[in-house]
Amino acid sequence: MNIIFGPINSRRFGKSLGIDLSPSQKQCNYDCVYCELAPTKTINKYIDVIPVSDILSATEEALEIYKDIDVLTITANGEPTLYPYLLELVRGINKIKGDIKTLILSNGSTIMNPNVRDALLLIDTVKLSLDCATQKCIKKIDRIHSGITVDMIKSGMLEFKSKTQNPLIIEILAVKGINDKDEEISKLNEFMLELKPDRIDLGSIDRPPAYKVEPVSYDRLRELSLLFDASLSLHITHRKIVESKPSPYTKDAIIATIKKRPLTAEDTEILFDSNSKESLNELLYIGKIQETDNNGVVFYTFSQK
Repeated sequence: MNIIFGPINSRRFGKSLGIDLSPSQKQCNYDCVYCELAPTKTINKYIDVIPVSDILSATEEALEIYKDIDVLTITANGEPTLYPYLLELVRGINKIKGDIKTLILSNGSTIMNPNVRDALLLIDTVKLSLDCATQKCIKKIDRIHSGITVDMIKSGMLEFKSKTQNPLIIEILAVKGINDKDEEISKLNEFMLELKPDRIDLGSIDRPPAYKVEPVSYDRLRELSLLFDASLSLHITHRKIVESKPSPYTKDAIIATIKKRPLTAEDTEILFDSNSKESLNELLYIGKIQETDNNGVVFYTFSQK
């Protein structure tokens, strides 16, 4: 039973040590079409529950071995917030972690539960998924357990955001033909403007999925990103090979593009040719463009100076 996994080097969070709250089997209230784990019947509570003491002991032992960890990432083969003693566990982790940051990766489905929210408030960075803002869409892509509604999730997220002082990151995973439609993105944009997360990560399938669904290309992700309001901090995550060829951008075109949607360093590697990258550096040098670090992701934004 491997409760602890890693360390894994993350570009955004540094050296991460994973804590798996369901290492023996998939336990989830979603059966997402894009999940890398095999299809499984959804549940609303863990059947196999590891004692808090076992998880804390495994974490302490790992921290004795790995002295240079930047973040402890709470996750699961399934949904970590279904773990029934999450609040007790997080309190215990906070007592032994020292200066190490904590991160949780959750599908956001239980955020309306006060006990879950209390636990998440004690975690340094919370990353929640929200693939759709409509009930029809979320049922199709996330294959949710009965009783879960997108309105409950959105209400819970708003309540949590109003109480936390720590970074809240929302992850949206686009699936071709399901939630990559303009009308679905419009609904997500509307909610994101209300929620105001610290960052939105927009990506697509990059591992073999549980069902026969297809990823969205980087070009389409870029198009979808432009449908979100420019005030939202949005990061395109895309690990597959990008077929697009870098293009020439004038300085004015760079400024116009960044005004509409801030770019990350990854975006510029895909979009800009070598001359455009030189122009970007010149704009940085004279202060027309500035670098902004948002929870480990560097954005190029327009400077108002």
